[in-house]
Amino acid sequence: MNEAKYISPTTNGSPLDPATGLSGRRITRFSPPAFAHIPVMAEIVTETLSTVPSGPILDATIGGGGHSFEILKSRDDLNIIGIDQDLEALAAAESKLAGFGNRVSLIHGRFDDLSAVAKYIGKQKLSGFLFDLGVSSYQLDNPHRGFSFRNDGPLDMRMNPETQITAGKYVNESSEEELASLLYNYGDERYSKRVARAIVSMRPITSTKELANIISDAIPARSKRSPGHPARRSFQALRIAVNCEIEILESSIREAIQMLKVGGRGIVLSYHSGEDKIIKRILRELAGLDISNSKYHPEVRHEKEIILLARKAQRASSEEISRNPRASSALLRKFEKVSEL
Repeated sequence: MNEAKYISPTTNGSPLDPATGLSGRRITRFSPPAFAHIPVMAEIVTETLSTVPSGPILDATIGGGGHSFEILKSRDDLNIIGIDQDLEALAAAESKLAGFGNRVSLIHGRFDDLSAVAKYIGKQKLSGFLFDLGVSSYQLDNPHRGFSFRNDGPLDMRMNPETQITAGKYVNESSEEELASLLYNYGDERYSKRVARAIVSMRPITSTKELANIISDAIPARSKRSPGHPARRSFQALRIAVNCEIEILESSIREAIQMLKVGGRGIVLSYHSGEDKIIKRILRELAGLDISNSKYHPEVRHEKEIILLARKAQRASSEEISRNPRASSALLRKFEKVSEL
């Protein structure tokens, strides 16, 4: 059985030696249990892709390979091109997908590195794509990555450890006003001003546990009765900021749609209202629907590039949430490309 191919934006899509890793670096090998990755709404993903034409499927945030595994298992005529900026995730994906051989190609990069995908597939179009904008259980639970508010670790939160800006920089160097804006816009934190004030008053802050305790103390007691850790929204906001997730989202989704063949389908899983609003606006626009927010204007239909496969975002079932609580905030939107505009 052939091994998965590695390609990289820095090599113009040429395969790299798996022994040396992506971009000439050795990949640390992880067994699948070391990188726990429970794919959210996997049945809906595979069902949505069940009728697409044969060809490549882009998993733009492959993580540990959970969704890709289910996609490859569901159909023999689909291949996976997986992108991730986390080398540990790519190593885990390689291990999980090893049985599919050369039906898998992996790229080290952010999900906006679609030029590498375009060079790799040439004139061929994508049969489908998936953007899962969440963080894997491994990343959340691994203290040294700095994503977790439950386990103590450095204030890091970088998906790609080679980038320079960490969560610690935002926490310790941003003004109170900048922090409040970040927490509100990226985390839907209703007490963003109180939290920002508390953070600034306690600086310097060096660890995730210290930050989580400061945030928790700043949240009113009545709000702590709701499910979930009081720091979860603030940690989400910092992760989104550190990894520039909102800034690159719109251009990436639009570019991926351009790369789809007619009859191909796209799926986007988001976990934050700000992300979902961007996705909803793009999809309604490309589906020829009015994107104004006024309820007094009738829908104005324009030329359609896509059709929506569900009018509203889908949520995980109660059964899935009981098995995987992190699916509770997931919103899935799906569509099919119907024309080239």
